[in-house]
Amino acid sequence: MTETIPAGFEPHFRKSPFTDPWEPLYSKRTEKAVALGLRLATPHTNSRGLIHGGLIASLADNAMGYSCAQATGWTVRLVTINLSVDFVGSAEIGQWLSVECEVIRTGSTICFAQSLIKADDVVIARANGTFRVVPQKG
Repeated sequence: MTETIPAGFEPHFRKSPFTDPWEPLYSKRTEKAVALGLRLATPHTNSRGLIHGGLIASLADNAMGYSCAQATGWTVRLVTINLSVDFVGSAEIGQWLSVECEVIRTGSTICFAQSLIKADDVVIARANGTFRVVPQKG
């Protein structure tokens, strides 16, 4: 297992008090999506030393929201209406976690996205998110 950061990922462009304890976070932008990634460490785990489901849900929520923002040119704010996560595997300290998103549809009031959460390229969860579009204040 290597400690390198996969190609295309750079230090995350957006900081938050909520995600500060999980740093360093990385992101990779494409024209229509934002992927998040991190190297799993102790602050990311439960008492058994496995990735915490709350981390998966939070990063999926962030990545899908950022992806909807990227797809709309960052012209709107978004708030989560619904988030669903299916946990299908686990991960351990040292593995590379990535949240890869696809925006399903953007509209004037709602945005839909989905993501696959992977540990060393093995899917451990999938998530779907629905976001309310809130126009930027002028």
